[in-house]
Order: sequence, then structure tokens, then C-alpha cells
Amino acid sequence: MFTSIAIIGRPNVGKSSLFNKLTKSRDAIVSDFPGLTKDRNHGFIKLKDKKMLLIDTGGIVNQKEDIQEAVSHQAWLAVEESSLIILLFDGSENLNKEDLDIIYKLRKLDKEFIAVLNKIDKKSESLIDEDLYKNGISNCIKISAEHSRNLNLLKSHIETKVPDALINHPEGKKVAVLGRPNAGKSTFINNLINEDRLVVSEIAGTTIDAISVPFEFDDQKFIFIDTAGIRKGYKYKHKVEYFSFVRAVHSIEQSDIVIFLCDATEGLVDQDLKILNMIIENGKPILFALNKIDLVSKKELDDLYATKKMQSEFFLNLIKLEISAIKKKGFKRVFSQTNRLIDLSQKKFTTSNLNNLLRKFVSINSPPTVAGRQLKFKHVHFGGICPTTFIIHSNQDKKIPNNYRKYLENSFRSNLGLSSIQLKLIFRKADNPYEGKKNKLTERQIKKKQRLVKHNKKQKK
Repeated sequence: MFTSIAIIGRPNVGKSSLFNKLTKSRDAIVSDFPGLTKDRNHGFIKLKDKKMLLIDTGGIVNQKEDIQEAVSHQAWLAVEESSLIILLFDGSENLNKEDLDIIYKLRKLDKEFIAVLNKIDKKSESLIDEDLYKNGISNCIKISAEHSRNLNLLKSHIETKVPDALINHPEGKKVAVLGRPNAGKSTFINNLINEDRLVVSEIAGTTIDAISVPFEFDDQKFIFIDTAGIRKGYKYKHKVEYFSFVRAVHSIEQSDIVIFLCDATEGLVDQDLKILNMIIENGKPILFALNKIDLVSKKELDDLYATKKMQSEFFLNLIKLEISAIKKKGFKRVFSQTNRLIDLSQKKFTTSNLNNLLRKFVSINSPPTVAGRQLKFKHVHFGGICPTTFIIHSNQDKKIPNNYRKYLENSFRSNLGLSSIQLKLIFRKADNPYEGKKNKLTERQIKKKQRLVKHNKKQKK
């Protein structure tokens, strides 16, 4: 099982605040108004060498209203699929029936949980400690999510509780295959490796898990990861579909490259763009493959390429291949491009090469002035992979115009052949070597300065 942690509790105990603090984000909306979180929200929490999925849930209540019952149902689905549960209580209030019901149900599910008392910064006469002790919970961690109190203690406790085993894949270059349901992902892998390893059906959504398929080509080992198709509205569907999406996210994170399959018969839709954006956020290279081209005419294919979505700057920077998974068309190009992009995405660029390119770009298109000062770039160096990162030192960092940032990004991308590779430029303000260093005048210079001041005053009179 992949490692995921669910935060549960009744409404307004601070689940979203804790989620934001642990994931170092603002993805969950925080408000004093109870019951604001309706759907499961997910993000990643990093603890030393471990990276885990954290799931924020809506408040669990006993009400039979449709919306409240649905919210509670969503929260319990998250519990069933998670390795560890953070059970959050409001430390400023006494234990109530809703809290007790959650404790009893967790025990019935035989789920390991950490009891956490939030809002300890609030003054109150709550006896929640004693109430929990009476109900068999003695080791509570007391925190204040809003003021970040004792969060490190909670993190260290989580680290000792989560299982060490994550998704383990055999050795080889890891290639995740993503796309919407019925885009032909399983057919593509089956025909690529000449084996019927994966179930293929015309029914969309046949694959519900992330399946690893080892394969060797030209003496190189690959691991193909077939993922469930991510359809629109996955958050609101059955738990199997939601956690199929979660496993797909894990597959992206663990892969060296993502092959994105788009159904040429249906064209590019908004859901495709959402999946692609998810891959970009993980910094992985993308090989865009139009599948089922045997079912479309040349005119239909040309019309697809002429659409606004395909003509956007983002798609112009992607390597696009035309394939037919069922007829094994275009497979050689897929392999050669996959191999090349993996090597390129992991390449470390030398500082001298990057600086030569930066000087060239600046000489072709001079930097603009910012707040009356000429924008000057000192030097650039390599910063990391996935995404490929270049760190540029200049006399400005935040005020660099977006059009010039884009110019530099496009110039680096085209000169280094970084099509389909995620590129990130970080601008840092270079330190002024003379800042805070004022030359001290000698005694003779001080006297000379005083004489000049007196002389100037006399001249004015």
C-alpha cells in the first residue's frame, strides 16, 4: 500500500489549518465557519527522506442531511484507504458525542491513529484530556496549528508511525503512461512489450490500479507504469476511482518521464490539460502521443493540430508523436524519444556553458531598465533536475518583467534543445560586495574635510 495519511475529526477542529501547515501550502480554505471543507483535498508532506500523501477531509457529523452525510462518507473513504489517521480534537472544548462516535468507528475499522489536541493556545476549562483517558486514549499530542506550536513534535511522531515500504518498482528507467479513460494506455503497453500483461476492454475505466511492467529494449531496462484513466469529477466518484487517481499521482512522482496518451478521435479536452498541468507541477518531462490515428483522416488530424489548445505556446514546446497502439505504429520513435528525454532531463549543465549562453541572449536583446536602474545579470549556474533549474544572479530578482523572463526561458530552451523538458528559472539578487563597507577617513583627511567645509561656508557669505 502506498503511504497516505488522512486528517479527520468533527467540523471546525482545525483540520484544514493543520493540512496547510504540514503541506506548507494554502490549498485548503480556512475559516471560523464550521463545515466549510466539503471534499477531500490532498497534498504532500516531506519528513526527512520520506514523502507522503496527506488528505484533508470534511467534518464528520451524525446528521442525516444529504450534504452532511455525503461529506462524512467522503471522509470515511479516505480513512479506509490511508495507512495512518490523524484524529483531531478541539482542545479548548470538552469531548462530545460526535468525537466519541469517530473514536468507536476507527477502532472497529482497526485503523492506527494519532490523537491530536488542537487549539491549545485558547484559554479554557476543558476536561478533554481526562475524557479521552477514560476512553482509552492516553498519549495525546497537543498542538496549535494556527500558531505552529508543537508541529515538529507531531511530525516526528508521524515519522515513527508510517510504514517504511512505499511503492517498490524493479530497477530500470521508470515510464508512467497517463491519460483519460479509454485512451488506449493498456493496449499501448501490451503491444509495446508483445505480451497481454494488462486487461484491455472498450469499457472505460477497466484499469483501477497503477501496474508496473518491466521491459528490456536495446539492452536497457524500462519499467512501464500503467495508470488508471483520470476522468472529470474523480473527487466525487466512488472511492476506487478517487484512489486510482491518488495512485496515478504517486506514479508521476516516481517516474523518470510521463508518456501522455491523447485519444485522437476525441481530440484535446479540458481534462487532458488538467492532467498535463499535474505532470508539470511534478517537474517531469512529457512525451505527448496522439493515439488511434488509424481511426482519423488526415484532414481531421490537421484540424486537431489547428485548434487553439494545440496552437498554444505550451504545446509548441512539447514533442508530439502520432501512434496507433492497436496497430503498433510509431513505437520505435516512442522508444528513441523516451530514452533521449530521460537522459536530457537528468543532464547537468556546466556553469561556463550557461554563462556563455546568458551573455549571448543579453547581447541580442538588452535587458530593460527597472525603477530607473539598468537590469544587469551577473552569472547563472545549474540548480537541479525535474524540473531542470537554472539560477540567475542579477541586481534585481522580483522586479524582472515577465516578458523578459519568458524571453530568457525560451532562449535557453531552444538553444539547449529542452523541448518537452520542464524548465525553471530562479532569479536571485546578487550581493553587493561594498554594502556595509565604508572607507574610514584618516585623521589628516578628517581635518582636511573640516577645512573645506569652513571654506565653503565663508564663500557663501
